Amino acid sequence: MVFPDTGTLRGVRTVAVGMDGTDVRDVTDLYREFGDERLPPGQREVERFPVLSMEGTPAWDPETWTFDVGGAVETARSFAWDEFRALPSETQRQDFHCVTGWSKFDCEFTGVTATTLLDAVGVDSDAVHVMFHALDGYTTDLPLDAVARDEVLFAWGYDGDDIPREHGGPLRVVTPHKYAYKGAKWVDGVTLLTEPDRGYWEQRGYSVTADPWGEERYS
Repeated sequence: MVFPDTGTLRGVRTVAVGMDGTDVRDVTDLYREFGDERLPPGQREVERFPVLSMEGTPAWDPETWTFDVGGAVETARSFAWDEFRALPSETQRQDFHCVTGWSKFDCEFTGVTATTLLDAVGVDSDAVHVMFHALDGYTTDLPLDAVARDEVLFAWGYDGDDIPREHGGPLRVVTPHKYAYKGAKWVDGVTLLTEPDRGYWEQRGYSVTADPWGEERYS
């Protein structure tokens, strides 16, 4: 698949040393594509990482867990936990923006980029949208061109450790160019769609585009 030009250049971001001593790709300058200030309008910077979710933390079993990719793809795949962890991965320094009005800067997430995952399955030419699925039944959606970016990570690591369960471990999506309800916690699959559909909060009036610099919180 040839991914759309999103305005970012792969592989040329600043490389820094992370908390665990490994290389980190710094993508905190992402905001320049969308606005003039790193802190989006209507947001306040916080140091802690609040816990917000649809319901409680779901159970998971690494022996039976699978990550399923299907829909408008060339090869539908189901990854066991070890298989998913074996995909090429990287650590990125990102900012995190919650629709409720707080932002946390300089988070270090480790995982598989969306472009790596999509390359692994191949994307049909008529695919236009992506639906994310999670262990707790949560869903969220984005246009394909908003997902097919190196900054979108399926992350299992946070600040040098595993992502805590309450923050979406073992695996969550992070979307630094969108409000964080687009980053499904406890994610266990994606479906490529040939026409748009709506996830849990989108069905309840939240924005599909969710651009923090445009304050696109609600439809």
